[in-house]
Amino acid sequence: MTATGSGANRSMETSLPVAERPRRPEWMKVRAPSADSRYFDVKKLIHGQNLHTICEEARCPNIGECWGRGTATFQILGDTCTRACRYCYVHSGRPDSPPDPLEPLRLANVAAQMELQHVVVTSVDRDDVPDRGAGHYAATIRALKAKLPQASVEVLTPDFLDVEEDALQTVIGARPDVFNHNIETVRRLHARMRGAKASYDKALCLLQRAKEIAAYPLLTKSGIIVGLGETNDEVVETMRDLRAHGVDVVTIGQYLQPSSKHVQIDRWVHPDEFRWFREQGEALGFGSVFSGPLVRSSYRADEQRHAAETGRGAVAY
Repeated sequence: MTATGSGANRSMETSLPVAERPRRPEWMKVRAPSADSRYFDVKKLIHGQNLHTICEEARCPNIGECWGRGTATFQILGDTCTRACRYCYVHSGRPDSPPDPLEPLRLANVAAQMELQHVVVTSVDRDDVPDRGAGHYAATIRALKAKLPQASVEVLTPDFLDVEEDALQTVIGARPDVFNHNIETVRRLHARMRGAKASYDKALCLLQRAKEIAAYPLLTKSGIIVGLGETNDEVVETMRDLRAHGVDVVTIGQYLQPSSKHVQIDRWVHPDEFRWFREQGEALGFGSVFSGPLVRSSYRADEQRHAAETGRGAVAY
C-alpha cells in the first residue's frame, strides 16, 4: 500500500512499499564522512571524555554531516535504556550504575571546546532512578549555561514516568531554551511501538505542561517518524494534536530499521510527501517544520530554533 491518505494531493509521488523496493531509494543515500571535515576531531573529543551521543547510539544516518559540521547530540544518563521501543537501536536493559555526577561538567567542557552555539542534550530512559534523571538534566543545563553563557540549550527528554510534574519543575527550573519530547508515532500505533509504559496523551500533556510551568519564553518541540505503518492523514492528525498542545516546532523523518530484531519498515516515504507534511504543518501554525527523509529530531537543531524564533517558518530537507 502507499498509505498516502485521503488528504494528500494525488498528483504527487507517493510512498514506495518496502516489499517492492527493499533497498534504500536514492533519496535515502548519505555520504561518508569527509577526511577534511571535523568528524574525526569530534569523535576523538567525545570518546576521550567518556561521553555518549545519540548520533552513535541510535545509528543516526546524519552522523557524518553533523559531526563534520562540528556538532553532536549528547546522550546523558548512560548507554542503557530501561525501555525497549520497537524502532530504537539504543541498548536496552538494566543499567549497572547510577548516573555519573561528573558527566554534566565533562559534557559542558566538551561543548565549550567544540564552540557550540546551540547544545542539544538527550538521554536514555531511567525508570530505575527515583526522579527519572530530571536532576541530572538540570545539572547538565546549569553546567552548560555556566560554561557557555551565550549558547542556547535544548533538551530532548524521556516521559519522566509517574513523576512528571516534579521532574518538569526540576528541568524547567534550570531554564533550557528548548524543551523537546518526541511523540514518535501516531495514536493508533503508539502503544504497539513504544510499549505499555508510554502514553500518547501523556506525551502531549508533558509538552503542554512544560510551557505552562516556564516563567519565560520556552520553545517546545516534538518529532514524528514515518514508515511504521501510519497513513499520511494520521501524521497530519498527530501534528494537529501537537499544535493543540502548544508545540512550536515539529520534525518529521523516515524510519530506518536498525536491525532484524526491530520492527520492519512499512514504506519509503517520498520527498513529495515530506513536502506535503511541511505544507500541512505550516498551515497548522507551527513556527518551524523540518520535514524530510533524513530529518531527525536534533537534525540542524540550531536552524530549527532560529526558524521558529525569526518567523522563517517551514523548512524541508
